[in-house]
Amino acid sequence: MINVLLFAQLREDVGKERISIQAEKIRVKELKQKILSSYGINTEDSIMIAINEEYVPENAYAHAGDTVAFIPPVSGG
Repeated sequence: MINVLLFAQLREDVGKERISIQAEKIRVKELKQKILSSYGINTEDSIMIAINEEYVPENAYAHAGDTVAFIPPVSGG
């Protein structure tokens, strides 16, 4: 099981702050696409990704037991 944390607009769009995904190993780009398509979210621009609190590129792998965070850009003043 991979735990996924959602922040900012993604959290609002999905309606949850945490999702659990049943997988042993998955590339984070595929995980992101799976979540976005499951919830009908069309944007994926500039989302930063962290595994176990360390930023990673989209081609990194997440493994069972990992916590993956999707952090979209935040604006405000």
